[in-house]
Amino acid sequence: MSGTGYILAGRFVDGSGAEVRRNILMEIKDGIIIALQPVPVLPNDTAVDDLSHCTVVPALLDCNVSLLQSPSVNGGKAPSDESEDEVAEQEIMLERHIGYCFAHGILSLVANDKDKHELLQKYRRKCGRSSGIDIRIAHSAVNADFLRIMYSSDIEEEGERSFGLNHENLCRILRTRGEKKAIVVANGTQQVTEALEAGCDAIEQGYGMGEANLRRMEEKDVLWIPSVVRAKNALDASSGGGSVCCRFSTRYIAPGEPVPGAEAFWKKILAEQLDQLCLARELGVKTAVGTGAGSIGILHGESVVDEIKLFIKAGYSLEESIQCASKNSAEFFGMQHGQLAVGQRATFLLTRGTAGQLPRKLSYLEGIYIDGVPSPDYRK
Repeated sequence: MSGTGYILAGRFVDGSGAEVRRNILMEIKDGIIIALQPVPVLPNDTAVDDLSHCTVVPALLDCNVSLLQSPSVNGGKAPSDESEDEVAEQEIMLERHIGYCFAHGILSLVANDKDKHELLQKYRRKCGRSSGIDIRIAHSAVNADFLRIMYSSDIEEEGERSFGLNHENLCRILRTRGEKKAIVVANGTQQVTEALEAGCDAIEQGYGMGEANLRRMEEKDVLWIPSVVRAKNALDASSGGGSVCCRFSTRYIAPGEPVPGAEAFWKKILAEQLDQLCLARELGVKTAVGTGAGSIGILHGESVVDEIKLFIKAGYSLEESIQCASKNSAEFFGMQHGQLAVGQRATFLLTRGTAGQLPRKLSYLEGIYIDGVPSPDYRK
C-alpha cells in the first residue's frame, strides 16, 4: 500500500497476548501501521477497507520445519542430490511445501538441519521479500542463520538417546559460536540441564526435562519450543505401524501391525508434555511454536494450527497461543512478521467470523494482507 489508507477490523488479535479488541481502525502508510485506534467518526469521503465481518490475526511462524521432507510422499526421507533431475524435484518439493505453509498463514519459517542449505539459500536469493515468505535457516553449518544442535534424538525416535555429543563437546561448540543464537534439541532431565549449562538460547522439544529445568529457563530467559504435536502425531499413529500419511488427514493410511504398549506410552508422553507446558505458562517461560513439519505425519501448514490447539489445551488463552506462534518466535529469530503494532508492517491474516471461531478458522483463511494490501498469491 503506497500512500495512506485505512482498514477496519471487526476483531483484532495483535500477537502480544493482549485480549481481542473490537472495531479497530488501522491507519497504514507505505505498508507500515502508523496508528491503531477505536473507530472514530470519519469524514464521509474517507475510503476505508471494511473488514468488520472478519478477525485480523498476525502472520504466523513455524520455527522448525523441514521443507525438503514430505510426510505424505517419501516417508520423511529427503531424496539424494546426485542428478540434476533430482535437484529439480527437490526445488519443486520446496516450493510446494512453502505453498502449503503460505495457505495456512505461516509467512515466516525456520528451516531445520534436515534441509539442504544451498537450496534454501537459492530460494531466498531468487524470491526474497517479494514471495511474502520470510525464511531463516537453523543448521549445524557455520554459515546458517542460527545454530541448531541435536543433543537428543527426536522424541518419536529414541527419547533421551545421545546424538553423538557429550557435554564437553557441546560446551566447546557454544563457546565458539560467536554472536549466533543456538537452539539445542534435548530431551530428559540430564540432557536439558547440560544444554542450559552450556549456554544455549533455546531448547527444542524438552520432553521429560522437569520443573527445575523450566525454572532455570525462566531465570536465563531461554526460549522453549515444545513441539507437542510430535507426541500427538505419534499417539494418533500408535494403532498401526504405517509410514504413509494422507495430506488430508493427521492419521496414517496403509497401517501395519499395532505396536504393543505404544498407545499407552504416547498418551503418557503427551500428557506429561502438556503438564510441562502448563507449568511453563505459570512460571513465565517464553514459548514458541515449532512443529517439525516434514517429519512423518506432521503436515506443513496444518501442523501449526494443531500446535496452537495443544497450547490452548495446556491452559494458554487463544491470544497467548497466537503470541507463541507470532511475536515470541519473530523476536527470537528476527523475522519480518510478528506483532501487529504501530511501526510494524501491515501484514496479517483474515478469518471470517468471530475470534471465538479460532484457531479452527486458521485452517481456511478469508484472506492474507501483505504490507496493507491483499496478497495476489492467496486463493481460498
